[in-house]
Amino acid sequence: MATDKTVLAKGIKYLSGALPLLFIGPFVINSAFKNENHPLYPYILALGIIIAIAAMFLIFKGITTMVKSMFEGDKQG
Repeated sequence: MATDKTVLAKGIKYLSGALPLLFIGPFVINSAFKNENHPLYPYILALGIIIAIAAMFLIFKGITTMVKSMFEGDKQG
């Protein structure tokens, strides 16, 4: 059983893209809750939630891509 290294690298790229979003999302959400009286509060909160959802999606996509690369492997016989 061989691992398809190009697909594995693609999965690692997804996970490395999710890493900064994992820190930025909760930071933005926390700063929005600290400033509830500000007029832009709902927009900043929505932005933080969108960033957090994007991080979860990239983690899901990265893990499924890595698992696919490990179990499907090279299709060269």
